[in-house]
Amino acid sequence: MTNLFKNYSVAISAAVAASALVSGAANAQSSTNSEVIRSINSDNLVRSSAVAQNVTSVSQLSDVRPTDWAFTALQSLVERYGCIAGYPDSTYRGNQATSRYEFAAGLNACLDKINEIISAGLADKVSQEDLATLQKLQEEFAAELATLRGRVDALDAKTAKLEAQQFSTTTKLRGEAIFGLAAASDGTPSGGPGDKTNTIFSYRVRLNFDTSFTGKDLLRTRLQASNTPNIATTLGGGPASRLSFESGRTDNSFEINRLFYRFPIGDSITAYVAPIGAPEDVLSPLNPLESDGQGTLSRFGRFSPLIRIASGGGATGLAVAGLNFKLNNQANLELLYSASNAASADGRGGVSGGDTKAAAQLVYKPSDALTLGVGYANAYTTSGNSVGLASGLGVDGFGLPAALGITGYKSNTITGSLIWDITKKFTFNTWGSYTFVDSTSAVPVSANFTSFAAALSAKDLFSEGDLAAVIFGQPLSFEGNPRVNSVSTALANLNSKTYHLEALYRFRVSKNITITPGVFFVFNPNNNSSNGTATVGVIRTTFSF
Repeated sequence: MTNLFKNYSVAISAAVAASALVSGAANAQSSTNSEVIRSINSDNLVRSSAVAQNVTSVSQLSDVRPTDWAFTALQSLVERYGCIAGYPDSTYRGNQATSRYEFAAGLNACLDKINEIISAGLADKVSQEDLATLQKLQEEFAAELATLRGRVDALDAKTAKLEAQQFSTTTKLRGEAIFGLAAASDGTPSGGPGDKTNTIFSYRVRLNFDTSFTGKDLLRTRLQASNTPNIATTLGGGPASRLSFESGRTDNSFEINRLFYRFPIGDSITAYVAPIGAPEDVLSPLNPLESDGQGTLSRFGRFSPLIRIASGGGATGLAVAGLNFKLNNQANLELLYSASNAASADGRGGVSGGDTKAAAQLVYKPSDALTLGVGYANAYTTSGNSVGLASGLGVDGFGLPAALGITGYKSNTITGSLIWDITKKFTFNTWGSYTFVDSTSAVPVSANFTSFAAALSAKDLFSEGDLAAVIFGQPLSFEGNPRVNSVSTALANLNSKTYHLEALYRFRVSKNITITPGVFFVFNPNNNSSNGTATVGVIRTTFSF
């Protein structure tokens, strides 16, 4: 080769090779540590688009022809020094303009190759003319080469730090901490007999370890600690006054709150198995306000009876299995079976021995702005003389004397749901349900319950991340049944329907912090008009990462 760098354009390909080395190294780390990557990406001395591939023969470059004036020089560079690279589409793009930094990167690549040749004892393979040319170019581009090498050294240091400090290549850690200030009153005059007015300050912390082995599956292990109580018993107001972020645990101990594996079967089926799970992981809540950390403040405002019935599971949780069938781009069919954990306190847990539920829901999305759902659940609850239907939806008043010999309840529930995005900011959603209940006893007892909720929410009203919402609904309320009233006078007090009204506004303080003040009222708690209106005021602060 008589003139290694006869023209700067000949070195463009080498520049592309080094450019690919720098940008590729940065891109390889982009999914692991955002802070480091932001720093890496700021080192844009070379074009990030110059992602290249080394070539071993000039014939691999589709746009380089023997008639090109630089063909011989390119061929010699490839065969003698191997410091030519092409783009991923096998083109060379020799007429493309280049910067001094890109040229310096290419020069640096060729210098490294020649150093390797000399170090291998093959100095005679490099002509003196080539060495002289390289020396002149090295002097000309000394500043750019020094800057480039400094950037590469810094990149190496950042990459080493990244590898040393990364948590896992397959697992992501996500966390949420909620601080809640809540005050509730059951409507009894302050200081009077039975007054349960009180104020609490509590917390709930969750750590989710989300692991994926294929990129399409998810293994979730959740740790949780909390001291947020069931305020239905500690503050009054009936079951419908419970908080959305209530944990059921007040001892501040970490526990495994969720353990499930979700994975695809073919292209249209997703399976879910969980020794410690929840129905809402399989059955879509169809409620944009269902989040207990960012949405509704009340427990009632989260889920319809389709999800809530027979979903308590107690301290040991629920075992859940489910399938999601993608029927087409607009419709999904969700199937679920859940059972109380075998370690349940009453000793009747297991796949079929305790509380069980089989449910199905068809979700149809005819347009981007509209989502519809219809569901059915068949459940059995072993709740003694309490119906155990919804654990906080306001049906605890449906308690029957143990003398009737009731060992459990069979229920059938039908629900319908709708989400309508009126505009990009405003959303209306609603659901309604009808539940038929029959007892398992020598003297059959049956009753019917209805429930509904409607909400109007607005997001990003004054700033990005804000959310305002108003919710009105009826927790499970007794519809009456002659067979019930003829058996027991214990239901005589179920003379009214329970209603729920809630308003909230979520402020986004930062990307990781939101504050949600709000209030909700429960009218006629436990389906009894003689009970005072429960009032619950809440300020919830949520930290997420």
